[in-house]
Amino acid sequence: MSKKVFSPLLVLLLPLIGVILFDLDWNIFDFLIMGLLILFFSIAINLILNHLNSSKLRLILVLMLVILFLLIWAELAVGIFGTPFAGT
Repeated sequence: MSKKVFSPLLVLLLPLIGVILFDLDWNIFDFLIMGLLILFFSIAINLILNHLNSSKLRLILVLMLVILFLLIWAELAVGIFGTPFAGT
């Protein structure tokens, strides 16, 4: 597994700065869940890009994963679907 799979985790520095400077309401569980979510999707996208030859299929699958990631993120943050694990 290459190092570029872990580089998207650097995005978690933004909420860390928010917690330190602006009293953002994140705890260690939030960082853990978001880190696992980012890592899972990063590995999945990396596998798609490295193992599929069809650029059209790669584009479709990566777009589907990005949309799925955004939907899960929104559900965890504000509960747009009202599931039991919603963040509200």
